[in-house]
Amino acid sequence: MGNFDAFQSKMAAAGMGEAAIGAFRRNYEALLRDETGMIPESSIRPADGIPSSEELRATEAGKALLSQAVVVKLNGGLGTGMGLQGPKSLLPIRDGVNFVDLMVRQILDLRKSSGANVRLLLMNSFSTSGDTLSHLERYAADGLADAAEVELMQNQIPKIDAATLAPVEWPADMDLEWCPPGHGDLFPALVGSGWLDRLLSEGVKYAFVSNSDNLGAILDPALLEYFANSGAPFMMEVTRRTGADRKGGHLAVRKSDGRLLLREVAQCPDEDIDAFQNIDEHRFFNTNSLWLRLDLLKEQLEADAGVLPLPMIKNRKTVDPRDKKSTPVIQLEVAMGAAIECFEGSLAVEVPRSRFAPVKTTSDLLALRSDAYEILPNGQVRLAAERNGIPPVITLSDDYKLVDQLEPLGVPGLLGCRSLGVDGPVHFEPGVVIEGDVAFSHSGPDRMQVAAGTYRS
Repeated sequence: MGNFDAFQSKMAAAGMGEAAIGAFRRNYEALLRDETGMIPESSIRPADGIPSSEELRATEAGKALLSQAVVVKLNGGLGTGMGLQGPKSLLPIRDGVNFVDLMVRQILDLRKSSGANVRLLLMNSFSTSGDTLSHLERYAADGLADAAEVELMQNQIPKIDAATLAPVEWPADMDLEWCPPGHGDLFPALVGSGWLDRLLSEGVKYAFVSNSDNLGAILDPALLEYFANSGAPFMMEVTRRTGADRKGGHLAVRKSDGRLLLREVAQCPDEDIDAFQNIDEHRFFNTNSLWLRLDLLKEQLEADAGVLPLPMIKNRKTVDPRDKKSTPVIQLEVAMGAAIECFEGSLAVEVPRSRFAPVKTTSDLLALRSDAYEILPNGQVRLAAERNGIPPVITLSDDYKLVDQLEPLGVPGLLGCRSLGVDGPVHFEPGVVIEGDVAFSHSGPDRMQVAAGTYRS
């Protein structure tokens, strides 16, 4: 068991380059060594003394740095968990405007305000490339429609047969033999595509990377200036954990060498789960918004023989995720935030919750479509100031798991809402306002109509 030659041949035949193959080889060998990637509580201490971005202000020198910056948006997701067939980033938020439109608005605003040609790179997957580029045609006049100028392609890796540890075979649908390698693929994708060398040759030194579904994350000149002045190779934006973040990964310091690291729940031994979920002890979580010094990234990659030693995450699934009786497989992933431990001198900076507004579920989408969030002229989406950085807690029954099921619900006013629960078929008429903690439950065959008015606990 465990011959890599078959994987190498399969990946090469599919057009994967040496960087992608090398990264997958490293993770596959870790699998053969039965590495768990576990980070016990005894090996770490809480991260403290993290500087805050609240006091940072951009100077003219900082704004000048924008000409040396690229914004990279991770845009490989289809949003299948919400029933979408296409890129999540093309999902309308308000008035037909989607995530891609707002990302473009952000870039154009930066260009206008600075006079610098701030670059945008979308890290697309094979599943999102076509639809995303088609949508970008409307921005051809802004130079944002040419794939050669705006697209960084994510790699794909083979799923591993759990029984034989060979590449899985699934003739019924050969596309299902492949999976995405996680957003840690950013680093081999930058190298293998030639984009890393190209950006450096064009004078681009700094990269701001974030998820396409997090519209709170925009390139802030003040943060760019702070990062540039620090001389650090890598900086992670973190924010305070709340009760809703107990299961999310947290920042910590490794006792053995004092380096910052990221611990995900899959890397936490069962006996340490209580400590993992202690938000007063481990106070910061990764927003997945990162800053990279591209010249220092190139140096680090050369020092690591072309492959950053990111911790491997092992996922057990079936080759056809819709068929639990299909062949059991192992999918190997790496998280880009985990790279914080790969660089000497990595930093973390605490940012306000307003820079973190991701959409993972229909509950998130309902909140984003409401007045609990505001869309600024520069394309940034952030929590309304009145909410003091705390999003509403929305709990929807399975009747609303998919985007199509969400539409008949309507969008109530949530500016003063602490929590909203909806169970069963409900429709909010225009003018409904929710304040405090409110829940609606209905089990009849017809949809319950909630008339305009204010509902409060």
